[in-house]
Amino acid sequence: MDKKGKRPFSWFGKWFLDNKFVTGLLIVLLILLIINLFTKVSYLFFPVWQFLAIVSLPIILAGILFYLMNPVVNFFERKGVKRYYSIIGLFILVAGLIAWGVIVIIPAIREQVTTFAERLPGYIGTVQAGLANFFSAPIFDKVQDQIAVSGERIMSSITGVVQNISTTTFQSIGNFFGAVASIFIAIVTMPVILFYLLKDGKKLAPYFVQFLPTKMRQPTLRVLREMNQQVSSYIRGQLAVAFAVAILFMIGFSIIGLDYAITLGVVAGFLNLIPYIGSFLAMIPAIFLGIVGGSVLLIKVIIVFAVEQMIEGRLISPLVLGNQLAVHPVTILFVLLTAGKLFGFFGVVLGVPAYAALKVVVTNVFNWYKTVSGLYTEDEESQSMTNKKNK
Repeated sequence: MDKKGKRPFSWFGKWFLDNKFVTGLLIVLLILLIINLFTKVSYLFFPVWQFLAIVSLPIILAGILFYLMNPVVNFFERKGVKRYYSIIGLFILVAGLIAWGVIVIIPAIREQVTTFAERLPGYIGTVQAGLANFFSAPIFDKVQDQIAVSGERIMSSITGVVQNISTTTFQSIGNFFGAVASIFIAIVTMPVILFYLLKDGKKLAPYFVQFLPTKMRQPTLRVLREMNQQVSSYIRGQLAVAFAVAILFMIGFSIIGLDYAITLGVVAGFLNLIPYIGSFLAMIPAIFLGIVGGSVLLIKVIIVFAVEQMIEGRLISPLVLGNQLAVHPVTILFVLLTAGKLFGFFGVVLGVPAYAALKVVVTNVFNWYKTVSGLYTEDEESQSMTNKKNK
């Protein structure tokens, strides 16, 4: 201390070390330095990425089925049935459902897809004729030339895309067989991974946590439980909603007499795994077929879509999903765009639960940092005073 009783460099600690903005900048700088370091030695992790690329698909599939089947196994275990017998019974049930789908559903879908492919040129001709009649109205006389030029450009673009696809087909045969091999490996290994996840899933978190320091074990277990709750509730709820949407569209399209009702319903169910925009994407082929069938059928398709959206938005989604993620819709849209750009279809499907899990980690780390740093004491005190005044 100096003669006045002040510690040396106290101004430095007050205006620099205890400054929240400076502390945040230092944390960001450290994170960027770590990322830059990893980019410099990324080649060392190439074998790791190769290994993860091989095992990621069966692990993801096994994880999804685990979240669906684990509550059933836990239920029977509470009733006194051993987990081993419950798992075997579920595997037999799932195998039976798959066999039923292969025998009943898949042939119907294959027949409808084949028929649609055969009739597609006629459908396109019908739509083109309808558009030509529509734009031949007197109101469009002044823009006829522009419409014709735009139509020619669109057709030339479509022709170019088809030619590119045809020229790159043979170049992609190797990638195709590689993808088939990866899917085959996933189908073979996924049941094994799923069996051991169902059998010993409860032991995984304690097993890995035991390698951490003693003080970090309980907080880490708590974070893992929160992450598991977020991901499991989202996956189960989203799959249940997708199944309900598929059934609703199948019934609705069958009632109005729209062709390919089963296929369109299955496609709608899969696309509904993409939050908010999946159902709208599923309506594109239905609206196309409605245009082909005439104005009356198009109106019926729109009515089916409106009824499905009302039932899904007002009844199914609130009942099944609720607000367990507590994520703003705009944030979900940004997550979908970013994850889709980086990781493709799997990024779009799994981006939201991954974001929810990451949010749990970041929230707990930030709460720990607030407690350790002591930089947010005034905020907490003022918040507590505000809460007392409100009471």
